[in-house]
Amino acid sequence: MTKKDRYQIILDYFQQHIPEAETELLYDNPFELLVAVILSAQCTDKRVNLTTPTIFEQFPNPEALSQTSFDSLFPLIRSISYPNNKTKHLIGMAQMLMKDFGGVVPMTVDELVKLPGVGRKTANVITSVIDQQPNMAVDTHVFRVSARLGLTRGATTPLAAEKQLIKYIPSNLVHKAHHWLILHGRYTCIARNPKCDSCGLQELCLYFKKA
Repeated sequence: MTKKDRYQIILDYFQQHIPEAETELLYDNPFELLVAVILSAQCTDKRVNLTTPTIFEQFPNPEALSQTSFDSLFPLIRSISYPNNKTKHLIGMAQMLMKDFGGVVPMTVDELVKLPGVGRKTANVITSVIDQQPNMAVDTHVFRVSARLGLTRGATTPLAAEKQLIKYIPSNLVHKAHHWLILHGRYTCIARNPKCDSCGLQELCLYFKKA
């Protein structure tokens, strides 16, 4: 089986079984998604979704967030992982949005990564979710699942995996494929004791064949 054929079969499977895949983070606009994604680093979406309503209520836009203090914001995200750094990042992000981008979340990866707390993965999430740009955010789920399924053979870094995935996934499906891989990794192909018996891709899975 060629790599192209492997990709096609796996993408067809996901299109059939998870046709409407989307982020599980709750948001109403690009600014809210940006806040949520920054908070989600090494934290569950469920925990983020419990935390953001109060943040969005008190700081509904970049201007409001840019004017707050560390002591005002920190208590609202105390339950999130790395609250000290994320408090600083959120305020710094909002201040830069106001200063350099007129309070509008930019829609290019190069611009987004200039913001405090925003790395390549976060920038890829924002541009793919909001603008459906063909950018692949490789988190731990995407990295694990794509390796197990033989989509990213030899990739030892998220960037290397991203490049392989972008090369073989049609550009119009990249924004969906990101969520397919995340959801599959979150609920079926979990890190420990993956649910192989309930996975429709086990015939293609290199991990399953080894196990």
